[in-house]
Amino acid sequence: MTIGYLEKVEPQPPVLSNLDPVPENEGLAGAEVGLKDNATTGRFLKQTYSLEPRIVEEDGDFISAARQLLAITPFIIVKAPGEDLLALADLPEAASAVLFNAGSPDNALRDASCRANVLHTLPSRAMLTDALAQFGVRRKWTDWVVLAGPNPKDQAFSEALDASAQKFGVRILERRVWDVDADMRRNAFQELPLFTQDFPEHDVLVVADETDDFGRYVPFNAWEPRPVAGTEGLVPAAWDRTVEQWGAAQLQNRFEESAGRQMRPVDYAAWAAMRTIGEAVTRTNQAEAGPIRDYIMSEDFELAGFKGRPQTFRSWNGQMRQPIPLTHPRAVVAQAPFEGFLHQRTELDTLGMDEAESACTAFRE
Repeated sequence: MTIGYLEKVEPQPPVLSNLDPVPENEGLAGAEVGLKDNATTGRFLKQTYSLEPRIVEEDGDFISAARQLLAITPFIIVKAPGEDLLALADLPEAASAVLFNAGSPDNALRDASCRANVLHTLPSRAMLTDALAQFGVRRKWTDWVVLAGPNPKDQAFSEALDASAQKFGVRILERRVWDVDADMRRNAFQELPLFTQDFPEHDVLVVADETDDFGRYVPFNAWEPRPVAGTEGLVPAAWDRTVEQWGAAQLQNRFEESAGRQMRPVDYAAWAAMRTIGEAVTRTNQAEAGPIRDYIMSEDFELAGFKGRPQTFRSWNGQMRQPIPLTHPRAVVAQAPFEGFLHQRTELDTLGMDEAESACTAFRE
């Protein structure tokens, strides 16, 4: 089995602090660890796996690189913006491919813009914000104010918060865009209390700052002493270094030994994609795209994803069901879905767009 890895390098907007740069091998490092895990099982079954990576720079030819990989393998793990992923999925050469989205949380890719040849191992924004809303309801912290950055990704996270609040009965009392042009490294203690002092009485201050610009300066600097959540403070994510239960510590150790750093959400999504392929090959003893995809989308498929519950794929939009840990920098606080949020199929489907909510039709054709 040869598995492709295709990445489009995204330009990073300037931010106030560069303390936490995005690793250059984010995603690829997860695929490499997943490849090693596949090989461990494959040795006993006379199965061999190889990885073909292609990294396309910001001004590079993404589609040309995609065509090169598709000529080698129908299985490709993709870390790219949503528009590039769709351009790849719509290539004639990709019609029978199995593409794994490990890089884009855009809700639209699981909704009206879905493609039948794209499966998603990275949680959608809706899954993340639903996990946060469930936590708020369980704690009875249901009055929120939202502080969002001006970047399109920040605004997309803010819109997902709105949908989750409506879904679970959380009240967003006010939304405000962070438009302060100041050096928060020196001025946060003065600027943030002034910016937040006229917020209405609330339980939680929710930050929408996917670009990691101003959010780090919000905790302990707001006018009211309130918990901070969202992209800062209490953070819902596919994965975090603090996840240690259910055998996760072994995965964390394997990854750190291989990559020399801690595993991030995109790394986990790429690892899960690689392991999904390996699990399907092991169970079916097949190497062709059609039988592999059929098995992955069947009720027989399960992935042990080190989050305490078997992870499967939704038949209506190709999204991997998975628990969402909510963490602060030093510990897991809780893991969604929470007790009391019921679903006729599985409680995991309370996170993200359910079948009746999704406008995806590609998987029904």
